[in-house]
Amino acid sequence: MLTAGSWGTVFAKVLADAGARVDLVARDPEVVRSINNRHVNPRYLPSVQLPDRIRARSDPGGALAGAELVVLAVPSQALRSVLSRWVPRIAPDAIYVSLMKGVEAGSRLRMSQVIAEVAGVTPDRIAVVSGPNLAHEIAAEHPAATVVASTSARTAEVVQAACWTPYFRPYTNHDVTGCELGGAVKNVIALAAGMLEGMGFGTNSLASLITRGLAETARLGIALGAEPMTFAGLAGLGDLVATCGSPLSRNRTFGEKLGRGLSLEQVEAEQRQVAEGVRSCRPLLAMADQFGVSMPITQQVERVLYEGLPPLEAVKDLMSREPGPEYRPHR
Repeated sequence: MLTAGSWGTVFAKVLADAGARVDLVARDPEVVRSINNRHVNPRYLPSVQLPDRIRARSDPGGALAGAELVVLAVPSQALRSVLSRWVPRIAPDAIYVSLMKGVEAGSRLRMSQVIAEVAGVTPDRIAVVSGPNLAHEIAAEHPAATVVASTSARTAEVVQAACWTPYFRPYTNHDVTGCELGGAVKNVIALAAGMLEGMGFGTNSLASLITRGLAETARLGIALGAEPMTFAGLAGLGDLVATCGSPLSRNRTFGEKLGRGLSLEQVEAEQRQVAEGVRSCRPLLAMADQFGVSMPITQQVERVLYEGLPPLEAVKDLMSREPGPEYRPHR
């Protein structure tokens, strides 16, 4: 299990509660000692008691030796560099499990594509976990569902069995592209949702944003070969609703601070955890431009982040767009 951030630690708990023995890699020696001695991650989940089946390690090599599942939970823009160091230690028949929701800057690759390229493995050895999975709620064992997506039904079923607990219900899906894009774009839409909250707008505004955000997510996904129904499921609408509506969402929280007038630099200095939407919006827009897909909300978020556009002006720009039919495929 790589590494011991909030979602990585919680997913380690899920695996352990499902019966697995989990090696959890942490860079901070104090975190390693605390998990092993007190069964607590003091940095991210100080109030959550972790199962005895979780063992923390500072050395990835020891954790990777003989691992059947290699679960990756690192910032999306760091995946390529860190995985390249780990690959020589990973068993040739291991399954790679991605918990990450982003698109790599520059290459515009989804996380499963980065794994395949760096590790030199075929897509059937990779699974993606995505859905309405707010870490702190799952840590508290609130009932939740998720999607395990893989091009291989067997791989998806292996991972499904490994993370099925009384409080965490996984479903399988073969649409890896759709599940990954749903997870990546929803982070950008959640930034916009936070901005609405920061500016004091209400439920109508949020519902409109979620619905139109889902529309542009689906347009991009369909253009890239995803299945439309994926975006009506857990990895699409489910994840979008949870991330846009909860103060536990780091992307929504980041956007709320922008909506209250802080700059990108000020929010980054204040917020410790990574908000993936900040780094994914530009490669997502580049993908949209490549395929001729309109993503107006994502475009306005990018302008707020990197051009200094005031959030209220972004709202005015969106509301002043030429009206038309609700459904315009690929446009």
